Amino acid sequence: MNPGTEVGLLHPGEMGSAVGATLVAGGARVLWTSQGRGARTRERAQEIGLEDAGSLEPLVGRAEVIVSVAPPHAALEVARAVAALRFAGTFVDANAVAPETAREIGRIAERGGARFVDGGVIGPANRKPGAARIYLAGPEAARVAELFTAGPVNAIVLDAPPGAASALKMAYGGWNKGMQALLLAIRAFAAAEGVDHALLAEWRISMPEMPARSERAGHDNARKAWRFVGEMDETARALAQAGLPAGFHEAAADIYQRLAEYKDTPTAPGVEEALAALLKGAR
Repeated sequence: MNPGTEVGLLHPGEMGSAVGATLVAGGARVLWTSQGRGARTRERAQEIGLEDAGSLEPLVGRAEVIVSVAPPHAALEVARAVAALRFAGTFVDANAVAPETAREIGRIAERGGARFVDGGVIGPANRKPGAARIYLAGPEAARVAELFTAGPVNAIVLDAPPGAASALKMAYGGWNKGMQALLLAIRAFAAAEGVDHALLAEWRISMPEMPARSERAGHDNARKAWRFVGEMDETARALAQAGLPAGFHEAAADIYQRLAEYKDTPTAPGVEEALAALLKGAR
């Protein structure tokens, strides 16, 4: 794509900001919409050099490419809002959704007049070079990858139809976030039965990495847990569509829902507080 390509970014949250910083570093002119967004989002957008289009309609009117990086539960809503404005460029859905959800988003985008690229972002939103990757699938994937030539997020094109990038994201996140939810559930169970200290002692003997991993599972995820609820729901849907049990990730969604109260808290809870929140949610 040409330098200075106008790209709409919906919306620059933590991961969206990493994507936006990459697009800006690659020479794109990146638009966003401040309408209905909070102060922290506005600060992030200003920090990375995004241009405020005000509302969705002028953004759609100007952008050649729109990249959607929203919480999974909002992915369809974003696609419908863009399609309703008859966007005729390239719509990139980079949300953590099941492959069939991605394909449904593709159908919505194409009915509105757009071309569709399926995307999936893997890695932390810390803006360190090479820390994260955006996988892209679909006929326009290689063209969209040209926008990701600098900055923290590297583009990898999959030789596969739409749905493949989302499937890869589901597989990766299904293990990573699902495993951490299971760790938290086991710690909470041990605490409820009064054997948490004994479990930690046994782990130090037989699996010495586990105490620290379980601590990180609570500390690192509590404030982001509200976002993971929808992702685990989508992972459960993806597994069910493949004929596999969905219960693992339905339970993980429940675990993260019980930690959703920590959204926007200034500091992460200690593991004891997080475990208490999990057990409180069970009563």
